[in-house]
Amino acid sequence: MRVRGFTRKVLGVAAAALLVPLMAVIESPPATAAFDPAIFDFWADSPVMGPIKTRVLRARDGNTQRVAYVLDGMRAQQDLSGWEINTNVAEVMADQNINVVMPIGGESSFYADWDAPSSFFGATPGTGSATYGTGSGVTESMGGGPGKSYRYAWEDFLTNHLRWELQNRLGFNPYRNGVFGLSMGGSAALTLAAYHPDFFSYAGSYSGYLNISAPGMREAIRSAMLDAGGYNVDSMAPPWGPQWLRMDPFVFAPTLIANNTRLWISAGSGAPRPDDLNIPLGVAADRLIRGAPLETLALANTRAFQVRMFSLGAQNIVWDFPAAGLHAWTNWQDDAYRMIPDMSAHIG
Repeated sequence: MRVRGFTRKVLGVAAAALLVPLMAVIESPPATAAFDPAIFDFWADSPVMGPIKTRVLRARDGNTQRVAYVLDGMRAQQDLSGWEINTNVAEVMADQNINVVMPIGGESSFYADWDAPSSFFGATPGTGSATYGTGSGVTESMGGGPGKSYRYAWEDFLTNHLRWELQNRLGFNPYRNGVFGLSMGGSAALTLAAYHPDFFSYAGSYSGYLNISAPGMREAIRSAMLDAGGYNVDSMAPPWGPQWLRMDPFVFAPTLIANNTRLWISAGSGAPRPDDLNIPLGVAADRLIRGAPLETLALANTRAFQVRMFSLGAQNIVWDFPAAGLHAWTNWQDDAYRMIPDMSAHIG
């Protein structure tokens, strides 16, 4: 499937402009985030990846029927979710009587089942001298780390293992859940909802890349994954093969419509908000220089997806395009605030 005319040209130009390592998620200083001792670790095993940690916050009223899975971005850490580090969204959801599930890890994974462990030039993963967590994809590309000594199998873990462990041990409802995420996590949320409609009745994408088969997008994602931990996109899925197309929301859009999945789709304009500027000058400049083109690319992808859904007659979507917003936590936190009431009405 192809993007034609103006949309295709816009996407091609935007993607080509971002073939440098600009797609790294900008993690802004938290404005309202604070440690919540009620959030606890929940461990479940993946047959492929081993023990995986998830952070869980119970709904304030104690119900087990209303559950939302919250996905991280490209630079997902191994200790806490970016949502917990940078926002208070989990607490807001719990106050709305939603159980919050935040899987930990999956840097650069797109929460997908990869074709192979990430490696370059046929070298055995993890044999390099680099140390994981240096923050430099260049130095980490030949080193060890998550998804390198083993194959990422995130979709399998979330849908076939974590889902049922949460039911067995906490009593969480395994059906009609919500799932949402930012950037990489936004794209993944739509993929999970498309192929597991009994699991997810609601999906939200903030600044997601929703047309990954558009001209230049694979190379833009390649650059992003190199920068975020030194991962190889070719290990995730072969170029434009069935596995790659399966991950493209533009391609599987008819499935989301057929499933009648409730969607919340958002992207900022690429213009800064006041809280992106009322911070130290160096931090503001870095956020603006990197976050503006990233969000512009996400917006172009999201608008192309919107045209695609309109052409198919979709009626199951809330579109949210704020006048300002960078590829930054300031934007995504407010995206979540706006979405939560709608999600609350469509899960459980």
